[in-house]
Amino acid sequence: MYETTRAAEGLQVPVLINALHSPMDAGRVAAIVSDHLLDSLQHERVATFDVDSLVDFRQHRPQMLFDKWRYTEYSQPTIALDLLSDDEGRPLLLLHGQEPDLKWHSFVDELVSMVERYGVTTTLSVQGIPMGLPHTRPAHLSLHATDLEMIGAQPELFGKVQIPGHVSGLLEMTLGERGHKAAGVAAGVPHYLAGSPYAPAAAAAVRKIAQLSGLALPVGELEAASAELIREIAAQIEDQDEVKAIVAALERQYDSFAQAQPHLTDGTEERLPTADEIGAAAEAFLADLGDNPLD
Repeated sequence: MYETTRAAEGLQVPVLINALHSPMDAGRVAAIVSDHLLDSLQHERVATFDVDSLVDFRQHRPQMLFDKWRYTEYSQPTIALDLLSDDEGRPLLLLHGQEPDLKWHSFVDELVSMVERYGVTTTLSVQGIPMGLPHTRPAHLSLHATDLEMIGAQPELFGKVQIPGHVSGLLEMTLGERGHKAAGVAAGVPHYLAGSPYAPAAAAAVRKIAQLSGLALPVGELEAASAELIREIAAQIEDQDEVKAIVAALERQYDSFAQAQPHLTDGTEERLPTADEIGAAAEAFLADLGDNPLD
């Protein structure tokens, strides 16, 4: 299912960051995080997975470039594990690329074997989720883990809900069942921006991953990109009174929740969207994927 390089020989690394991306990754948060870490940190390929056996090419057609009278470029999808060094020289592993369409169980089994072989003690995943939040406020982070001690007490915003499955969730659950520590960072993306790259959520996710792992991860470039994006959004909606009214309402309910956290308000004030409302936003986001594919 994969080929390793010489970098895999005798490798012992305590932290693995899973940044596989998929159409479920609102705001392309995982993709932004993986691209940012690869662009910012020294890295070396450890393993490359066989995409022919894992990717449905008819569902996720790679881009090709046609120039005048011939095909000149082909963007082959990649699923890979790289060895990186943080800003203080400490090693970490980064799993990145497209979420597999096929052989989920075999793929997860191979990843668990890698975790055990390479001495990984903590696996952290990242993704974006659509939420009823405004772009004018800090990104909201939801944490989940195989062991609550990894993330501390969390407000129960959702209760028990069924969601579409994904490889990262299956990996986290399987690692927990086999006695390994794993946690995930879900960065909230404004539902009206979920189909576009959203750097503010990615920046918040990197900061939280650094905190959970103890790694020194760069975030300056993401913060600069976030500030520029917020300025662009403000300019785009400047003359759209209806959109500005919606954003203002989201700001009021976000601020009310922030004051009352972890408890919801009593209904006399603006409130955080309910699980049903967040679910509706997520369903609308998924319904739009056919028109705005992320892969």
